[in-house]
This record gives sequence, structure tokens and C-alpha cells, in this order.
Amino acid sequence: MPTYLAPGVYVEEIPPLARPIAGVGTSTAGFIGVVDAGVTMPPTQTVAPLNVPRLVTNWEEFKNQFGDFQTGNLRLAVAVFGFLNNGGHTCWVVRVADAAALGDLTVPLAALEPIDEVAMIAAPGVTATSEKNRMMQHCLKMDDRVAVLDGINASVFAVLDINGVDITTFDKVNTYGAEYFPWLKVNNPLFTSGGAEPQFLVQPPSGHVAGVYARVDSTRGVYKAPANEAVFGVVGPDDGKQLTRNQQENLNPKGINVIRAFGGSTIIYGGRTLGGDFNGEFRYISTRRYMNFLKESIDEGTQFVVFEPNSPALWQRVIRSVGDFLFNQWREGALFGETAKQAFFVKCDAETNPPSVRDAGQLITEIGVAIVKPAEFVIFRIQQITGS
Repeated sequence: MPTYLAPGVYVEEIPPLARPIAGVGTSTAGFIGVVDAGVTMPPTQTVAPLNVPRLVTNWEEFKNQFGDFQTGNLRLAVAVFGFLNNGGHTCWVVRVADAAALGDLTVPLAALEPIDEVAMIAAPGVTATSEKNRMMQHCLKMDDRVAVLDGINASVFAVLDINGVDITTFDKVNTYGAEYFPWLKVNNPLFTSGGAEPQFLVQPPSGHVAGVYARVDSTRGVYKAPANEAVFGVVGPDDGKQLTRNQQENLNPKGINVIRAFGGSTIIYGGRTLGGDFNGEFRYISTRRYMNFLKESIDEGTQFVVFEPNSPALWQRVIRSVGDFLFNQWREGALFGETAKQAFFVKCDAETNPPSVRDAGQLITEIGVAIVKPAEFVIFRIQQITGS
């Protein structure tokens, strides 16, 4: 509405400056793993308490709270080291007492709930269907994180049986998890020449893969699929579990992401959510993670509307804030479209906010986005032309 200044003089009302929306972080991991009470700790340090998340941003912080590499913490320690070595920089680690405690992750998952910055979770070595479902249910409830899951480290033929899991229908919870196979062959940090420890370990991939997620987030963006990416600090896939292309084609539709060796490098060669083709628009883990990123960024970035008059001026502020944020996302290549208008829309007006909505103290904004999808298959058409 124009504002009256003097007889015959009006000026168009300009909404107050919109507040810029900053994207939330997507690279912080939450780890759950076994650390025995009797682990050897550095001088003056004591082992972290059970089921209490502890912040780790470098290897020294891990050692001071959970001990250096040793038998009582080895699987968790190698996973966190793999995360840091592959590009991860921040994680929260929850200690459980023993392998039996990994049979019910209810308590450690609850401990991770209050930590808003956690964007992915992993419990290295947990392959039970019940606990993988529990992890994905946690992510569905929080709606701001995904689960990086370990497949069973069985024979190729057992994995071709989809790890014993019947994935034949859509289940929303599966869109919050991505599963990886096979486990990884890594150098054993406890190995010494002539000692009892073997030279190599077989390690669940979730810790290393979570680090790759973080690396891709920082170098490309959360919208880029964490696939066709090298895994650092490993010898290769576990012996005898290297899949052929034809075998992988049987796993792709179900959402089992394969780790393969190519030209001396170990490559994550899949980027799907568990359930794959059955998950429709959320078949790719990058889509789920990017939607989590958008929702949380916009939610946190529009908290300025609280207790503001629910009027057209406020609606315009919201449109401008969200629109500027999405425009930047489109410009960075995260949204699909030749123009910004094709890539997204933001609607906040009298239609989305009728009197009944305003009387309830609500402000409703409708947002649509066209997210880029991975180019998973490359198809060539070749035509032969005769000499004539």
C-alpha cells in the first residue's frame, strides 16, 4: 500500500530489509562405538563416560578422551581416524561399553538428539537390520541428518541377496540412510614386525565414507553426490569382495552402494539411499541431504518473523530472504533451471496466510525447488557411416 506524505504526494512502502539466510553446516558426524573401560589413557586423562557425546576436531582430542589405537577401542578409533583423514573436521563421539551395547542403540542415539549440528551418524560395524532401522528412524525423527550404514561383510552372493533385507516397497525411513559394501582393508596401526597383530584389518566403511561426505561438502557442496570419490588411507576393498559391473547392477536398484577398486584407487561407486529405485525422488542420498540442508537453513534463517506483525510487509521480507538464499543456491549450481524462475519459487501471501492461519499465530510459506540429480549413467550413441 502506498503511504500518504502530503496532498497528492505518495511513496511506495518498502518492506524492512530482509535478513540474509546463511546455510547450516552439513559435515559434522556423530559416531557410536565401543571403548572398553580398561583402555590405556594419556597421563592425567580419564576415559570419557558412557553415552555422553564428546566433541572431537582432531586426533589428539580423540586420544585424550578415548585413548590411542589399542585393542579396546580399535574399530571406533580407525573409523574416526578415517573420517578425519578423508576430509572430516568435526564429530561427536558417543562411547558404549561393549559389543553387546551395540545391539540396542536407543540410549546413545538419544544422547545425540540435542546436538543440532550433527548432520550424519554412524555406528561402525553395526549391521543388524533392527539397529540400522533404529538409526534411520532417529534421522527421520530429527529430520536434519542421515545414517551412514555398513553392509554385512559377507560373500558377494550373500550381498546380492540384499543382506537378507526385503526391500520391495517404498518406506520413507529408508530415504534417511545409505548403505555401503564391502568393508575395507586397512593397515593395522597395532602391527609390528614379528608381533602378534596382523598387518591388515578389515574395517567397516562408514567412518571413512562419512569423511568423504564432509570432503565433498567442502569442495563442491552438499548437493553433489558423494560418489565417484576416492577413499583415502585404505589398501582397498576387502579381499575377495570386489564386485563386477554386472553384479553391481543388481545392487544399484536396491540402494546398496558399492566400493570398488579402479586403477589403484578405492572409489565409492554409488550414491543411493537404502531402497534405491523404490524411493522415488529421494533415491539419491545427495537429494535427501540437500533437502535437509535447505529446510534447516531456511527454518533457522527466518526466525526473525517470530512476534512480528503478520502483514504483507512481513510476507515480503520472508519472500526476499528465502528468495535471495535460493537464488544463491541456483547460482552455485545446486538447483536446476536455465533461469532462477525455473529453479525455484517462494510464495508467502494472503492465499497461504488467510485469516484463520494468522489468528492461529502461524505464518506459512510455500517453497518449491528443482534439485539437480546425479548423472548416474552415461549413454553414448555411436553411428557408423559407410564410405559411400
